Amino acid sequence: MCGIVGYTGPRKAQPILIAGLKRLEYRGYDSSGIALLTDEGLMVAKAAGKISKLEESLGGNEYNCTHGIAHTRWATHGEPSQLNAHPHTDVDGTIALVHNGIIENYRTLREFLSRQGYTIKTETDTEILVHLIRYNYKGDLTEAVRDALNQVEGTYGIAVISIYHPNQIVAARMGSPLVIGNGEGENLVASDVAAMLEHTNKVIYLEDGEVATITPDKIEITTIHNVKITPHIEEVSWTLDEIEKEGYDHFMLKEIHEQCTTLRNGMRGRLKWEEGIPILGGLNMQYDELREIERVIITACGTSWHAALIGEYLIEELARIPVEVEYASEFRYRAPIFTDNSILLAISQSGETADTLAAMREAKHHGITVLGLVNVVGSTIARETDGGVYIHAGPEIGVASTKAFTSQVLALSLVATLLGRMRHLSVQQGQEIIDSLIKIPSQLEQILENETQIKEIARQYYKADNFLYLGRGINFPVALEGALKLKEISYIHAEGYPAAEMKHGPIALIDENMPVVVIALKDPVYDKVMSNIAEVRARNGRVIAIASEGDEEIADRVNHVIYIPQTYRLLTPLLSIIPLQLLAYHIAVMRGCSVDQPRNLAKSVTVE
Repeated sequence: MCGIVGYTGPRKAQPILIAGLKRLEYRGYDSSGIALLTDEGLMVAKAAGKISKLEESLGGNEYNCTHGIAHTRWATHGEPSQLNAHPHTDVDGTIALVHNGIIENYRTLREFLSRQGYTIKTETDTEILVHLIRYNYKGDLTEAVRDALNQVEGTYGIAVISIYHPNQIVAARMGSPLVIGNGEGENLVASDVAAMLEHTNKVIYLEDGEVATITPDKIEITTIHNVKITPHIEEVSWTLDEIEKEGYDHFMLKEIHEQCTTLRNGMRGRLKWEEGIPILGGLNMQYDELREIERVIITACGTSWHAALIGEYLIEELARIPVEVEYASEFRYRAPIFTDNSILLAISQSGETADTLAAMREAKHHGITVLGLVNVVGSTIARETDGGVYIHAGPEIGVASTKAFTSQVLALSLVATLLGRMRHLSVQQGQEIIDSLIKIPSQLEQILENETQIKEIARQYYKADNFLYLGRGINFPVALEGALKLKEISYIHAEGYPAAEMKHGPIALIDENMPVVVIALKDPVYDKVMSNIAEVRARNGRVIAIASEGDEEIADRVNHVIYIPQTYRLLTPLLSIIPLQLLAYHIAVMRGCSVDQPRNLAKSVTVE
């Protein structure tokens, strides 16, 4: 959730660190800080609020030093403030530390350090960690970090510097991602490759329980028990252009428009039309193994959970395999039942979501085959699962997920079709799905061409305080996702419901001030949804309908209608979500909200 950047090399560290922090702003934060090793010792500057506040606190000074660490904080322990912001230092100002994660036994450690005479100044768990390193320091910073971490319970991604060890950064990871950037005569460390991509695309992903000692010309990695590890350098395929706005006002709008490309990328090389079957070699499962699957558990959080619900409809109908969708945050705390021939599918854009990781590890502990569906190559879920599917959405900077959602739904469509072909779908049925998938990107472009109309609808309703989103069948999760997008970025209260459930409570809220967004496509439940629309209109509710192209009947029954092209019924979420993303975006812009960095939210939730 928070952002870490560290640099050691021949160049001035300060501009590199500040630029790196700005590339991590999308992750969500409430304060920031920087520590630089100068000739006079550690220079630490911190500020609550945006990174611009940190720059103001530096007073325009650019320190001539080549070694430092920086941080953006999303508060867990202690309110957002300059005092609680990172980096934190020991009492003598000789060691500075930045930290992502939560130290669960910090109260016990706080009491221990207090007895040793250490004065605790902040409300944070992180300050405890820097004092603990100082307590263990005997001349070797890496050894002190290892010794301290062996006393810690919880999650962490840390970077540490000391006045006694110029040009050295010690970094360590347990449950919170860290990546090392390997440059020429310089090295970096960060919580996300976006912070270092300007300088190098060669990276080393730290694993849990590893400690790295980083100097300009060397990277040494051990475990916290001092077992040497051979670093494995990978190349990042993303380019700097992919994490720029490229003329769009916001990353979110750019990413909405990128979905035509990302969906094509997600299908490229994966469709074997002659056999009507997707090719997903990354699953690492033979056809016979796929046929033996008797139960699928899908676990995810937030937007990924909505994609999982769509996956449930897809897999159950196309493959006739029972599916359970679980909130990852609840999964391991409710004594889940694992059966033979079950698989668990973990969905996470970042591949680092703490709750999803925990659920995945619980399933692995019980011997269940675990597959991942992630975007970030080299992420923890990608490395720890038995196989999986990369969604190939490219870097998603906007906190409110858009293109990752549709790429996840696409991947689930491919998985469901593959499983279906293993069981009862004919070649012709598989070809019908593939033909429809191939058309989706161009159909999506048609919807985007209608953005002006959606913007005008947004103009009529951007002052509303509440929205209701209704859908049935496979488009019920789309209603949930549409409501989530609106509440995330516009701060309007919005709820998604199965359309029929409206009568069991929400109908009490409907009046002339309540906009109701209804997904009303020409499918087997169309007549039922039309009845639900009539119930809303009878109570003076304002209805915005997402309808199938060519449906002239609906135009007379609603206040506004947004048409989407017709496609294979189970693939409609790939199209019906697009108007809802655009509606949320334009409403948020008109309300003056921070679209890419909505308050209190973080892109990658790496704490429970």
